[in-house]
Amino acid sequence: MKEGIYIQLFSIHGLLRYENMELGRDADTGGQIKYVVELAGALGQHEKVRQVDLFTRLISDKRVSKDYSRAVEEITDNFRIIRIQCGGKKYMRKELLWSHLDEYIDKTIKFIRRQKMVPDIIHGHYPDAGYVGICLSEYFGTPFVYTGHSMGRSKKARLLAEGMEEKDIEKKYFISHRIAAEEEIIKNADLIITSTHQEAKDQYGMYDNKDLARYCVIPPGINLEKFYPCHRNLMPEQHRSEESVMAYVSVVEELKRFFKTPDKPLILALCRADKRKNIRGLIEAFGQDKELQAIANLAIFAGIRKNITEMEENEKDVLTEMLLLMDKYDLYGKMAIPKKHDFTYEVPELYRITGEKKGVFVNAALTEPFGLTLIEAASCGVPIVTTNDGGPRDIIRNCENGLLVDPTDPGSISRAVKSILVDPEKWKTFSGNGIKGVQQHYSWDAHVKKYLEKIREFKKVGGEFHFKRSGTSPVGDRLTGLHFFLITDVDDTLLGDEKALEELMNTLREHRDYIGFGVATGRTAESTVEIFEEMGLITPDLIISSVGAEMYYRRASIPDKGWQAHISKWWHRDKIKDLLDGFDFLYYQEEETQRPFKISYYMPPGKDRIPMLRELLTRNKCHCNIIYSNDKFLDILPYRASKGKAVRYLSYKWEIPLKNIMVCGDSGNDEEMLSGSSLGLIVSNYRSELEKLKGRKRIRFSPRSHAGGIMDGLEHYRLIEKARHFQHSEKGEK
Repeated sequence: MKEGIYIQLFSIHGLLRYENMELGRDADTGGQIKYVVELAGALGQHEKVRQVDLFTRLISDKRVSKDYSRAVEEITDNFRIIRIQCGGKKYMRKELLWSHLDEYIDKTIKFIRRQKMVPDIIHGHYPDAGYVGICLSEYFGTPFVYTGHSMGRSKKARLLAEGMEEKDIEKKYFISHRIAAEEEIIKNADLIITSTHQEAKDQYGMYDNKDLARYCVIPPGINLEKFYPCHRNLMPEQHRSEESVMAYVSVVEELKRFFKTPDKPLILALCRADKRKNIRGLIEAFGQDKELQAIANLAIFAGIRKNITEMEENEKDVLTEMLLLMDKYDLYGKMAIPKKHDFTYEVPELYRITGEKKGVFVNAALTEPFGLTLIEAASCGVPIVTTNDGGPRDIIRNCENGLLVDPTDPGSISRAVKSILVDPEKWKTFSGNGIKGVQQHYSWDAHVKKYLEKIREFKKVGGEFHFKRSGTSPVGDRLTGLHFFLITDVDDTLLGDEKALEELMNTLREHRDYIGFGVATGRTAESTVEIFEEMGLITPDLIISSVGAEMYYRRASIPDKGWQAHISKWWHRDKIKDLLDGFDFLYYQEEETQRPFKISYYMPPGKDRIPMLRELLTRNKCHCNIIYSNDKFLDILPYRASKGKAVRYLSYKWEIPLKNIMVCGDSGNDEEMLSGSSLGLIVSNYRSELEKLKGRKRIRFSPRSHAGGIMDGLEHYRLIEKARHFQHSEKGEK
């Protein structure tokens, strides 16, 4: 296997592929898609990178290409695009993905376990991927790198300034949820990569946790072989592929359809149909200046469209406004607004055609975090006129290849464009400076070199990674290596016989490499950890607490958020409590026993009480699980929650077969767990409520009590022997 590091990049929302990217298709397919795909490709080419996997969402939807339904897309020997399904298979905008991200995490963990290769670096792009990255980083003890591309607080401020109501912003963009996630990302990221200094200072500076992060400015690169200078096409020795020649001809013919005088210099804009891009300002600058219209033609490529009426409101409004302004200023024959373009071949040719015509590229966006199209145009030798905001300031400072303007002043835009078009020497200087500046500052080789320098700073002597969460045992590393598990109730099952308990603890310590250890208890996680620490017991790999309402790893330091998301469906805690408040035989337990996904009561035994409660809750459409144990404890849980369901979830998530999991209990709240497909063990001091399980397959009633019964079960099922044999056979295969 090739030496080097294994990097996992995440860009969740989908519509991401290596060839023929559909940039500008909608608000979620902007420059960040191109950024992350090209970053992955460039990293994969570096000798110190063993493997790069770019994770996105699997989409199978007749509205989009079948390419997005390929689970694994092999790009090179060590670069793949991995598509994980979550939230169904239909395409949806990124704001609707939040509730499905825990499903995405669980399925990614399954993928990592199957390939038996844990990443060295996890790098999230955009806040949804940032959330996923944090969770995976916690599980696997892996450094977490983040690139935001855009930030929620600045987006909210901009939308409010544009007159959008806060409630409407919340409804459409779930902005408060996004901002809360970004605060957590900033707090937990080991490194935040920004494209510009302004992004680090102004955008991240709006966050409460801004000072907890470590920032590094690394501008994105571009493919210099694809975006080569326009003058090369004029050289007879220049070899051009058939695709390149066909794309060139296609673009020229498309532009001819719009222009009366196609040979005039070209003013080019290439962006999404988004109000922030200020396409209106550019058209007004051109439409209000007759002299500029006489000098040049205007071409605006505003994404890909078929039918404007079927597009989302933002894109629909912008495109409709473009048509109305074209009519208002009578720009027919002078302005082109093509409906589609191919990003792989046609866009580079579009820049070069603009350069051959001695034209100018314009980005008049109201705000511009970076401006990838600016460096693409510059690399092809096209001077630029761009907004005096964010990334363009750095580009102009580094390359000296154009002019900054006030995007809100159409006259400022038109004057800057004219000053370049009418001055051949200025055009030539800006063109040459852009080509050299991009090669020096914005190549992917330069980006990857600095990226890997920063990544190497995570490593300590001895090769172990050092980062914010270092010093903790990565739960993911352990669980992905286990194939057998012991899970036991605590009170009256694990505890009760100190001598047998010591024997069991020693056995589990001795065979820790082969078998995992977990508890499933009615106690809270805090109470469970407290008693384990008091008694000096080994730390469980897994704590299923509150009768299955919660799951934790490693001393309750890592909650299983996937389990929380899974059981939350149909759960209406307040409604259930209100319905049960009127029963005089129910006594609400102490607050410290109550949990978000558990309502607990004391209830004396009584005939027909549980059927009565179940009928009431069912009639009121409350999907829940009623568990009664020890003749006094009544717990109401979500329908999907219980000890048994939690064990099955563990099996699903970490791919540990149920037949390799032994579960142990003594009372009614263990019944469902014991009745499943796992190996059941009931200690001899069990309560009468489990008597009905006698004779069931895969359930052993031990002649020994407490921890002694657990030891008996391990022997009966030969669990440790099987686990050790499996582990040795696995190593033998390797």
